[in-house]
Amino acid sequence: MNDWFTVDHIDKDTYIISEYKHWEETHAYLLNGTSNSLLIDTGLGIMNIYNEVMKLTDKPVIAVATHIHWDHIGGHKYFPEFYVHEDEANWLAGEFPLTMEQIKAFVVEKCELPEEFNVDDYEFFQGTATRVLKDNDIIDIGGRTIQVLHTPGHSPGHMCFYEKDREYLFTGDLIYIGTLFAYFPSTNPEAYLSSIERVSALPVKRVFPAHHDLNIQPSTLRDMKKAFTQLKADGKLHHGSGTFKYNNFAIWL
Repeated sequence: MNDWFTVDHIDKDTYIISEYKHWEETHAYLLNGTSNSLLIDTGLGIMNIYNEVMKLTDKPVIAVATHIHWDHIGGHKYFPEFYVHEDEANWLAGEFPLTMEQIKAFVVEKCELPEEFNVDDYEFFQGTATRVLKDNDIIDIGGRTIQVLHTPGHSPGHMCFYEKDREYLFTGDLIYIGTLFAYFPSTNPEAYLSSIERVSALPVKRVFPAHHDLNIQPSTLRDMKKAFTQLKADGKLHHGSGTFKYNNFAIWL
């Protein structure tokens, strides 16, 4: 099935690789530098993302996940060089807080899977990163430098990636159009607010989420900051307080 992935250009050396046939509509981003390419997230692992990436670069590829959830590390097995945030390295060593049964249920939920895909063979990637990242680290891929922003909330080691020269912000699961998940035990609603406060203060021209609609205006960052701030003021920024709906997003606590 060769139409599982959809590839879009951002600019001459930046691409989006999307999986629209799955309900999570995941997006991975390939940034080509002069010495390396950086692949931000590697998708669901339902089909082989490596083949798509190799059509778009002839440079050695470094994979980095915004966070260690199944839908962001599915293709890590194809990329021996990969980076992880220090707070989630343990999730790649057998300590992920969900079971394989729970993960597989998310994978097969309400979507159009390829005939050749067998969920019984689905695995949660495990491995040792070639580099452990921390806040404000720089990833240099030759002619392009990407800043690591530790943005916990959705998960303990969640990272956004900021390319200052182009004012690109890759937001992972911190920011996207849809329902923001902050209800899992491994989420932290208070940290989520702090992370949104941080990214909303940056000069940003383009926002690139890990899921759903790609047409996100930078003003959405401020809208989400306002929503989280109000929930805190109302004493509702905690697990179990419910789902709160806004114009084009919701917050599930």
